[in-house]
Amino acid sequence: MQRALSRLSSETFDVLIVGGGATGCFTARDCAMRGLSVALVEARDFASATSAHNSKLAHGGLRYLRNLEISLVRESLAERRNLMRIAPHMVRPLPFLLPLYNAGLLERAKLKAGLTLYDVLSFDRNRLDDPAQHLPGHRWIAPKEALAHEPVLAGDGFEGAFEYYDAQMYMPERIALENLLDADAHGAAIANYVAAQKLLLRDGKVEGCTVEDKFTAARFDIRARTVLVAAGPWADLFLEQATGEAAAHKLIRSKGIHLLVPEVSRAALTIEAGSGHLFALPWRGHTLLATTDTEFTGDPGKVAVTEKDIEDFLATFRKFLPSAGLDRAKVEFFYAGLRPLVSDGSKDSYNVSRRSELVDHGKEGSLDGLFSALGGKWTTSRDLAEKITDALIARLDKKAARCATATTALPGGRFDRFEDMVKGYVKTWPGIASLRNMAHMLGARLPQALKGARLTDLTALGQSGDTPAQIAFAMAEEMALTLEDMVMRRTAIGQFGRPAPGLLNQVADQMAAQLGWNEDRKARELASLDPIYRTAP
Repeated sequence: MQRALSRLSSETFDVLIVGGGATGCFTARDCAMRGLSVALVEARDFASATSAHNSKLAHGGLRYLRNLEISLVRESLAERRNLMRIAPHMVRPLPFLLPLYNAGLLERAKLKAGLTLYDVLSFDRNRLDDPAQHLPGHRWIAPKEALAHEPVLAGDGFEGAFEYYDAQMYMPERIALENLLDADAHGAAIANYVAAQKLLLRDGKVEGCTVEDKFTAARFDIRARTVLVAAGPWADLFLEQATGEAAAHKLIRSKGIHLLVPEVSRAALTIEAGSGHLFALPWRGHTLLATTDTEFTGDPGKVAVTEKDIEDFLATFRKFLPSAGLDRAKVEFFYAGLRPLVSDGSKDSYNVSRRSELVDHGKEGSLDGLFSALGGKWTTSRDLAEKITDALIARLDKKAARCATATTALPGGRFDRFEDMVKGYVKTWPGIASLRNMAHMLGARLPQALKGARLTDLTALGQSGDTPAQIAFAMAEEMALTLEDMVMRRTAIGQFGRPAPGLLNQVADQMAAQLGWNEDRKARELASLDPIYRTAP
């Protein structure tokens, strides 16, 4: 997959997608698979904002049952299964424990009822070919057994814990990327670092968009019969900039921070914390603390974590999970993301629904051919993309194939059973410590990535287990253009805290040799990582 700048500037497309987050990526794949001509541009790198800065869960949303959002939970649970089917190398079962402290029989009964409904709504969760992907129903675990499994649950009034299952994404950024790889294979024209500037309008109809290449500052027009704005927390702001008019559909932006700390528990923990919830999520030998939920009114491009954010979040964890002994010294990495929420009249962002909304601006008497995707959650992005594609096909008055994205595996997911695939790889490349990580990251594409690789190309770089072979492959096949692209999204080298200077230099040197960077460009690339590991004032 290469930047398709020539095609973008010379062809007319059925649909131009503005935004390369989860929604845009899933939509590009669906449209392309159904025979539409597709263009997609992203102002930065793919899945570099909200789609990266999340809790890495594919989940039904147990807490939404309290708001009686039964249809959203059912949709989310069905889509959890679909993600496990199409990306089995990336989306795996995750057991959760929900501990109770001084809760009493009534609260325990309420939770049991909620978890029973959660199981009922996911009645089809085990319609997957690989038994290792099957999810058991919930169960109650008595205090002694629960503490034997997870001593960190110890605390005054501990009554035991419910166990239930959801799923976890090994690296959500790469799931988004694999959608684009498949869209590219079906003829889509795609480019990162191309920023949409202004909509092309004629007689009340959208005809495309003027864009700017962020590397060269060159501007050109992309012609399209329809335009989808899938810009996440920027969606309403982009529409105002691109049309010169106030957006009719305003978003609420909710800031959520996450902290990475040494492993706290082997199971995920769902901790009731007053009117909200905390999560301690095991992820690749560490624990991800999730998440805050506060309304954000600033520039979405400037959302960041402050020291106060960290200390306040840790203080909440110390209150509700005291045995974890969490303090600032244990924080290895941190990040902040924005959830774009569709206002529903709730008093605070925590209680705003995670539902999505597709706006056909032509039907609202505004710009014909313009669509906006608003709100939603990672887990349901594929389903939203299906609905968007249906609407675009209807607007274009085209005959198209039925949606197949729920059952057609992503490029890396085209294998039968994950463990059998790993065993096969071990026979082919014996003694490679990084092999399991590479199997998760690349799935069935791993042999392509390792073609011609030397033994030194398979040496793990830092904690993530990623290798020089993956770096070379990402530059050649995955549109990795910057050092940040490489260490934060094509690999996870930078996701465990700032890598050692020598390791970053090694990666930068490899990229410089392949992409032709001079010493000045290499220095700029290294410096560009500084804000990622620095708290905001």
